[in-house]
Amino acid sequence: MRVQHFIKTLAVCGMLGALPIAGAQAQESKEPIIIALHDWTGQHITSHIAGELLKQKGYKVEYVTIDYLTGLTAMENGDVTFMSELWATTAGDAMKASDATGKTENLGPLGPAAKEEWWYPLYMKEKCPGLPDWHALLKCGEAFSAPETAPKGRYLGMEATWGGHDPERIEALGLPFVAVDAGTESAMFAELKSAYERKAPIMLWVYSPHWVPSVFQGEWVQFPEYEPACYTDPKWGVNPDKAYDCGKPHGEIFKYTSADTKKKWPAAYEVLKKFKVDGGELNLMVKDVDVDGKNLDEVVATYVEKHKGEY
Repeated sequence: MRVQHFIKTLAVCGMLGALPIAGAQAQESKEPIIIALHDWTGQHITSHIAGELLKQKGYKVEYVTIDYLTGLTAMENGDVTFMSELWATTAGDAMKASDATGKTENLGPLGPAAKEEWWYPLYMKEKCPGLPDWHALLKCGEAFSAPETAPKGRYLGMEATWGGHDPERIEALGLPFVAVDAGTESAMFAELKSAYERKAPIMLWVYSPHWVPSVFQGEWVQFPEYEPACYTDPKWGVNPDKAYDCGKPHGEIFKYTSADTKKKWPAAYEVLKKFKVDGGELNLMVKDVDVDGKNLDEVVATYVEKHKGEY
């Protein structure tokens, strides 16, 4: 009996030894989790926060710089694992198209609400009475002009990178403006800083969460409120012949991951799904880096240390 009991004990131990241990790191892929980086500071911060949280769980993390509007395609192709910020305001169509492929997963809102619109310093109201109502711009093109656009106003944006349909908006609303692409975010806000110090004319694309609204005094232009039909139905809105006769959409900022993340890195998946950042706190971190010159890695490390217990 003792021999039989010993044999049974060995058999049971052998079976237990063969069973997988739930949640063990060994069960997950050893491949690196690839996080996309885009061309604005806030997204670098949220991406590196996510990366540091994963590193603390034992994961290998790599970063790849990729164009914002093609990031989802890269994710569908397996070249990117996670994107921390996809703004419904500028990537809504791309997200819908990616959802339809079944190769990506929307992990829900990051936390901050997205707002982006034409913005001007408060001192420009003296040169363009009636602002922030967009109708004032119909008579104020020259007040916002630059040598390359005069007598029309100059609107500084980043159409090639972030979209926004500003040339179409200008045409649909009959605005005496020319849309100019700044090329990079750093160039755009460096120009704002220079203009602001000289009280020079400037109209540009400003978004939130960002440090600009908390550092400079200014306002967003109040265009006709966005509705989906504005972008698709020319009959909608003040111009019955053209679409885009409204302001930009407002909405959430979403996190995305590849569809196989849940199976490939289940514990990482749970961290990324739970990951959120407060909008006000993110604004201050962006200001720390872009205005106060703090090291991004140090800002991220401070945040992670403060919030690590949440994950």
